[in-house]
Amino acid sequence: METEQLIITAVLLVLLGEVTYLVAKLPRNVQSKKNYIFVDTSVLIDGRIIAIAESGFIAGTLAIPRSVIGELQFMADNADNDKRAKARHGLDIAKQLQGIDGIDVELFQDGSKAEEGVDERLLKLAKQYGGAVCTIDYNLNKVAAVEDIRVCNVNELAKNLRMAYLPGEKMTIEIVQKGQDNHQGVGYLEDGTMVVVEQASKYIGQKVEIEFIRSLQTAAGKMMFAKKVEVNRGNVHGLPGKKSQAKKNGKEEQRSYKNRQKKAHQPESREDTLVRLANR
Repeated sequence: METEQLIITAVLLVLLGEVTYLVAKLPRNVQSKKNYIFVDTSVLIDGRIIAIAESGFIAGTLAIPRSVIGELQFMADNADNDKRAKARHGLDIAKQLQGIDGIDVELFQDGSKAEEGVDERLLKLAKQYGGAVCTIDYNLNKVAAVEDIRVCNVNELAKNLRMAYLPGEKMTIEIVQKGQDNHQGVGYLEDGTMVVVEQASKYIGQKVEIEFIRSLQTAAGKMMFAKKVEVNRGNVHGLPGKKSQAKKNGKEEQRSYKNRQKKAHQPESREDTLVRLANR
């Protein structure tokens, strides 16, 4: 009985040794279970990473290499006033990231100085650990893409989230239903954004040219308001026709005459008296 137990123990020890050896031989990026996102200097100086982190859109471990902190420290000590201020801001952002609840932030100990350059060090770390690079540096973005390294570009994110249409811009849209008010018509952009068009309820089923007025961002999504672009038929070149212009001029003249008559029957104010005396 004791002999069998000894044999079983020996077999288990051998198996344990083999498993340990195989694990030790695995590449480091296979051993690492963390999804590292390596942050570069430009992102920390930029600061928008704080809002992204607080919104909960970072899926992985936000790794701040010690070499990046070292570069910021060097800039804060030796650069000109403008760069010193930016570097100190970047150090503050790194500290704020560490204090945000709900995200995993790790100060990655890769050495305080990257002899080959911080950008090269970031690419090396991303390759070694199968991670991504978070940057707004255009050239670093391009090099990472060439080397097939995943990039989280804050500028690209901001661009994709930017409102597609700004107030004053025009486009053609199909009115598909009535709005909340009887005079309103509703259409949709290609991305599903609802557009409420004033005075367009009678154009349901038709395509009309609209001009965006304003937008409303809510927790439920984005909504835009617009007005129908009126086509002036008085002149094909977009200039007012003779009849409409004459009618407009007549109304303005009549309004001006009424104002003069009204002022004539009113006592002269102190301000009017001063103006009259000053013009003598």
